[in-house]
Amino acid sequence: MTYRILKLLLSLVTLVLLRPRITGLHHIPLRGPVIIASNHLSFIDSLIIPIVTPRHVTFLAKAEYWTGTGIKGRVSRWFFTTMGHIPVQRDDPRAGQRSLEDALEVLQRGGAFGIYPEGTRSRDGKLHKGHTGVAWLSLAGGVPVVPLALTGTDKVKPVGKMIRFARVEVKFGPAIDPTRQIATGTKPALARRELTDEVMASIHALSGQERADS
Repeated sequence: MTYRILKLLLSLVTLVLLRPRITGLHHIPLRGPVIIASNHLSFIDSLIIPIVTPRHVTFLAKAEYWTGTGIKGRVSRWFFTTMGHIPVQRDDPRAGQRSLEDALEVLQRGGAFGIYPEGTRSRDGKLHKGHTGVAWLSLAGGVPVVPLALTGTDKVKPVGKMIRFARVEVKFGPAIDPTRQIATGTKPALARRELTDEVMASIHALSGQERADS
């Protein structure tokens, strides 16, 4: 109930101030496991995606959001816990694999999981090469990947600057099914690379960003 109320309030603020243009929502299955793979331009991407998606989307988030002190720390801890995000200890050498295993548990429960294949925010506005974690999840769980492109969020919250008001566009693309890689018996490492590249190509087609790895 707390999550629903928080999402409703954030949705109202977002709709009024940012006036997001949203297309392709019909590509999101209303039930069953799904991975939402997005480009990453701004801190607010992880707020926009759960707000506009008709599912409860779980993300990974750095553990520091749960360990802050004072009022700011308590608000941060309450917010990220309420949103259902998963803390990641970034100084743990096994953090990457543990994060994927946590994400796989979300998918095995029939949930929706959000991921940024680039791994971090793009500082130059270009679309960077995707890491294969998104494909590992998709292939391990037999879960479809819905590509997503955000534009304008870097103008709303530029790195190191205050929030501004700008128009945001959200485009969901057709789901990518990992069945082909599984059925053809492609070697695991190659299958992960091929599927990741397919996801990034779809995000590129939706976003129109220049590719850093072209």
